[in-house]
Amino acid sequence: MVKEKASRRIPKKVVHALKMPVQTFIQIEAASGIVLIAAALIAFVWANSPLVDSYHAMQHVTVGVGFGSWGLEMDLHHWVNDLLMALFFFLVGLEIKREILVGELRTWDKASLPAAAALGGMVIPALIYVGFNLGQESIRGWGVPMATDIAFALGVLALLGDRVPLSLKVFLLALAIVDDLGAVLVIAIFYTENLDLTALIISLVVGWIALLYGRAEGPRPLVYLLVGLVVWYFMLKSGVHATIAGVLMAFAIPLRHRMSVDEIKEELRWSSGRDFEQIETRIGHLEDVLHRAHSPLHSMEHTLQPWVAFVVMPVFALFNAGVTIGGDAGGAMIGAISTGAFLGLLLGKPIGVVAFVWLSVKTGFSRWPEGWSWAAMLGIGLLAGIGFTMSLFIANLAFGSGAELDQAKIGVLAASVVAAVVGLGTLRWALPKRASAELRQQEAAQEA
Repeated sequence: MVKEKASRRIPKKVVHALKMPVQTFIQIEAASGIVLIAAALIAFVWANSPLVDSYHAMQHVTVGVGFGSWGLEMDLHHWVNDLLMALFFFLVGLEIKREILVGELRTWDKASLPAAAALGGMVIPALIYVGFNLGQESIRGWGVPMATDIAFALGVLALLGDRVPLSLKVFLLALAIVDDLGAVLVIAIFYTENLDLTALIISLVVGWIALLYGRAEGPRPLVYLLVGLVVWYFMLKSGVHATIAGVLMAFAIPLRHRMSVDEIKEELRWSSGRDFEQIETRIGHLEDVLHRAHSPLHSMEHTLQPWVAFVVMPVFALFNAGVTIGGDAGGAMIGAISTGAFLGLLLGKPIGVVAFVWLSVKTGFSRWPEGWSWAAMLGIGLLAGIGFTMSLFIANLAFGSGAELDQAKIGVLAASVVAAVVGLGTLRWALPKRASAELRQQEAAQEA
């Protein structure tokens, strides 16, 4: 009996390990959303406590690295936003490449609906912000309310448990990834100042070398790391934000599997044999096969995701979410910037998502998924209004420091909290409790 159970378990492990488990990705992002919220709360409380001076002092601790006559010196805030966040953008680039080549964005039929939702969720919030800041210098913050925080949004969605169909979770994930692509383009094109063309060309040439190494299916992570540091350094010196180097390096990582399909089948056929006296040896061999079967892109994504989710993003939140109420801004925390960012995220996101999805479906560009409701789409649009990480990042690029940045932070943080609460309530109302075994069977069929 034990042997029979073992033989039934092995194929399930094989199938689960060979495919890119979207459920696992969503679970990690959802769990990291809780850590992200905790880090943001710590930053906010710290910045409004008697220890506020230590909070700002921490950000301005200077750290330098050097080799011989070469050296690079920045404060901790810039190390976090320029170098540590490059890892975040590298992971974003891996996600974008995977989704476009083999994921939910690989065909027009799959990509059109989340792409339409993401486009609406970027255009309408930006227009709302511009409407409040037209004719003012603060208009340069128009990119602040355009972004969606994947971890935060999926963390809120996870609170609904099995009410949420897997297809709706995947839709939100795809929407957020397209949204991230839009944010990357906005940062690269519109938030670049004092361009050093020589440094940019060097960065791009070295990135092209990394791309050639990837096309040759180069497997060594150390090579990508060393080349990536060179790309990052010259991108930093070029005036284009250094985190864009992370996205460029991600596109160089090969997605091709290191073993052919026939090789995988042959190895798995041996590992799933019925000689249970050698079961431990066979399982060990199976684990090695599964490790080799993953492409370098999948392997790097799998390795980096927990570090980015539970270290990089919370550290970023700790350094950037601390805003002192009535501090540097002289108490004027409500203004055109905070109002534009707040309403852009809270109203612009759901309006843009629902309106552009409706237009896409009505014009025949996209197909409305069976079993979905417009009320649930409204709830997803509200969750897309949780800007947080990327919105705070763009706010730093747009305003640098001071009262304007504090206003933008207030608008983003307030909108993210309200959007999370209202979106959660809307989805709780729109999605009935699922006692039905039928929907669970549908998800099991999708997994298989």
